[in-house]
Amino acid sequence: MRGLACLLMFQTHCYDSWLGGEARKSTFFMWSQLGGTLPAPLFLFLAGISFALVTNRLLQKGSTPAQIARTTILRGAEIFGIGLLFRVQEFLIAFGWAPWSDPFRVDVLNIIGVSMMLMGFLCWLVLSSSQQTSRISLPVSAVGVGLLIALLTPLLWTSWRPRWLPWPLESYINGVHNLDQPQPWLFPIFPWTAFAFVGLATGFLLMSEYVRRRESAFFVLIGVAGVALIYIARWFDHQGGQLYPVYDFWHTSPNFFLIRVGLLLAIMCGAYMWCRWGAARWHFSPLVQLGKTSLLVYWVHIEFVYGRFSILPKRSVGIRTASLGLAVIFLSMLLLSIARTHFKPRNLRGLFKRSR
Repeated sequence: MRGLACLLMFQTHCYDSWLGGEARKSTFFMWSQLGGTLPAPLFLFLAGISFALVTNRLLQKGSTPAQIARTTILRGAEIFGIGLLFRVQEFLIAFGWAPWSDPFRVDVLNIIGVSMMLMGFLCWLVLSSSQQTSRISLPVSAVGVGLLIALLTPLLWTSWRPRWLPWPLESYINGVHNLDQPQPWLFPIFPWTAFAFVGLATGFLLMSEYVRRRESAFFVLIGVAGVALIYIARWFDHQGGQLYPVYDFWHTSPNFFLIRVGLLLAIMCGAYMWCRWGAARWHFSPLVQLGKTSLLVYWVHIEFVYGRFSILPKRSVGIRTASLGLAVIFLSMLLLSIARTHFKPRNLRGLFKRSR
């Protein structure tokens, strides 16, 4: 799933950066950018699942709620720091034409780190108050927090905006940046962390003994639930009446959030089938390989697509040329990923010893 997120991210960024003229008005470009609504939810959803796996492992080792919170929150802070470092690096590379506000941009790495810290706090809160029922209360609490974030998003983007905060802090609430209006291309807490909390609930369910004994049936049920959620959300969206003073389906709507959650669950079911019975069982899977080094390929490809070292001129080529550039980026990142996983320092030391 993480490898699929990388592939969708590559195509979204490449076509957005390089297509120009009439190509940017085409239906092809529209569908490309619509596919770009999935990578960030996928990364956050999978961060939540990974968080649940780590928390479950710490519980099995007998760690206390305070120890679990310290371990997970520090890891989230580390990811947040990496996100800040990435923004500073991009600013320095593009120094001279990058806006001064660029290091304060709320990017996806920043919000993954913030999400992990918030999930660590939630787990500490639940485990400290009800250790005996944590197997039930943890996923229920995670779903509740995710839904609350989605429901509050339209208000915090409009009538409940915390205008009293400095814009670098308000930007983490609604992505306002320094532009006086929330920006849909940023990744604030509302609504993006909600995907991480849904992933957290899904991860805890995956770790339950009941689900482990019925693994295949559970993933099929996940897929059916995902499709049903898409149709339910669409039905809600077509009903009369308006709950919020300002309704923006594509950016803040809880209905669009539920549709994307349904897509994530359906993708999860498809990924399970692909890995259990499909081509992922072959000797080599490009998506599995990319998924192992998603942070590295995210970090590197940005500079060759959007940055100073872009391999094609920005906003000036057609679909065919941009597609060739996408193929080059995909193959280059795949080779980089293989090099990262197969030529680790300890492997090189072993090779040196053997050759000596």
